[in-house]
Amino acid sequence: MAVVVTDNCRDCRFTECVTVCPVSCFHFDDVMVYVDPELCIDCRACMTACPVMAIYDVDDLPESKHEWISINAERSKTLPPILTKHDPLPSAEGRKLAMGF
Repeated sequence: MAVVVTDNCRDCRFTECVTVCPVSCFHFDDVMVYVDPELCIDCRACMTACPVMAIYDVDDLPESKHEWISINAERSKTLPPILTKHDPLPSAEGRKLAMGF
């Protein structure tokens, strides 16, 4: 199994997850990061690194977020990999506060 990046990442795009990933399975666009489920080895290091709790083990994914399994699989195939930490989006801190983190 793999981990899944969910909508908590949207408009934040914190990239602490990228720095702890041993297999470089993250990809990104203008609003968030996605994980390639075929490359992910399910080490779960990224889950605790994420400051907005956007990453779930697929087995623990809430029913309301199941759509993110296919979104990650599809988007990771078409987007460039992200291999190093990037600055979060300008909206990140405000979104993080709004989510209660």
